[in-house]
Amino acid sequence: MVNATLTPETTRRAAPGAPATGIHGRDRRGRRQAVVAYLFLAPALLFFAVFLVLPLGFAVLLSTSRWAGFDLGDIQPVGLDNFAALFADGSTFLTPVLTNTLLFALGTVALALAGSVLVATCIDNLRFQGLWRTLYFLPIVTTVVAVGNVWKYMYEPGGLVNGVLNALGFGSVAFLQDPDTALPSVVVVQAWASVGSAILVLTAGLKSIPETYYEAAALDGAGPGTVFLRITLPLLRPSLVFVCVTQFLTGLQSFALIIVMTKGGPGDATEVAALEMYRQAFSYGDWGTASAAAFVLFAVVLTVTLAQLWFFRRRGEDV
Repeated sequence: MVNATLTPETTRRAAPGAPATGIHGRDRRGRRQAVVAYLFLAPALLFFAVFLVLPLGFAVLLSTSRWAGFDLGDIQPVGLDNFAALFADGSTFLTPVLTNTLLFALGTVALALAGSVLVATCIDNLRFQGLWRTLYFLPIVTTVVAVGNVWKYMYEPGGLVNGVLNALGFGSVAFLQDPDTALPSVVVVQAWASVGSAILVLTAGLKSIPETYYEAAALDGAGPGTVFLRITLPLLRPSLVFVCVTQFLTGLQSFALIIVMTKGGPGDATEVAALEMYRQAFSYGDWGTASAAAFVLFAVVLTVTLAQLWFFRRRGEDV
């Protein structure tokens, strides 16, 4: 009697009706699974291509072209002329537009970070913490147009802010009409509207700090200031890094609040990059310059983000 070794091929030949179990069968199953996976991914990939890849490619084309925004046949290649025009003598893009953008972002980060740390620390020691977090988060879910209009009326000469200043014995301030105070005034509103999201991140960071550290500090007789500086703040650094990076990116791309409150004025005191792109495209019909400005802003955002991440990682932060 001869002993025959059964191989996958002989098994398939012996049982043609059985499911394939060899290497080729596994390959076929793998291909079928890949097809099914791509079919499920197709809607998301199509959405990604239509609303991100194609607009990005079109923006690259426009940044090196001149186009009035109507007929695609009118697109005229101009090379890097649009980028050169942004930084040419007499152009306002570098100063004050980019300068205002960076100042706006820096001011927003500074105020929002300081305010959120203070409020989050206070909330962590209060009852009904969920209620307080909800109240501070309300500006986030409120439309920017509503926030901007409310603060715009509060900044008026006869508004609430000047009323408080007058009650304290100070004179009225033309917050949005004075070039020296217009940008700081909008920065305050942007920071106020951003504090809610930062508080949620920081309160989660505070909850992750073990209570044993605070118990040990209490046994050593450490005061509240020492506990905050030596325990709370160092252990809260990952959350602070996240808030700092995200708030800075939001400030660099701010548009809606400024157009509602000042429209870039008085003069060009609050003119920022996103607003300049809007004007070039929709007011002046210069889509090429608007696209070039968008890529310059993208380069600034990318550079600042990488610099922040490099700085914090060098200091040992996990970001």
